[in-house]
Amino acid sequence: MKTLVKFLLLIFPFLINAQIQTDVSLIKYEDLEKRIPQEKDKFVVVNFWATTCAPCVKELPHFIEVNKKYSQNPNFKMLLVSLDMARDKQKVINFIKTKNLTAEVVILDDNKRMNTWIPKFQKDWEGEIPVTFFYKNGEKVFFNNGEMSLEELESAINKNYNP
Repeated sequence: MKTLVKFLLLIFPFLINAQIQTDVSLIKYEDLEKRIPQEKDKFVVVNFWATTCAPCVKELPHFIEVNKKYSQNPNFKMLLVSLDMARDKQKVINFIKTKNLTAEVVILDDNKRMNTWIPKFQKDWEGEIPVTFFYKNGEKVFFNNGEMSLEELESAINKNYNP
């Protein structure tokens, strides 16, 4: 029995890290725009953030906690959309590993056209981050501009998602 416990303690960190991404996709706005409706049977939380944004980094543990809570639910999806530059891809990958981000992360490599795609997400969004969108069956049901506490994130999910 002691041998089994030691073995499990030894491999446990590897089991956790198995969920962490080792690569990050670079996508354009159109890719993201098409992806959300493809998740039509899911409740999707889309958070825009960057590694250089202090409020973004501060709130990410809340998103990871919530993602772990719903990780076994096939009708729930969390997508963390990094607005870091494409040239900083390795920095984002290292950040994912360091912070143990288990939600899917993509880099929106479309900074030159921000003024075009930002208002398509939300007319009154001026591009500040962090910002979070909540979609149910492919339709936006809630928008939060600014940092979210764990309580605010859970409340937004509870009000808009009935698993």
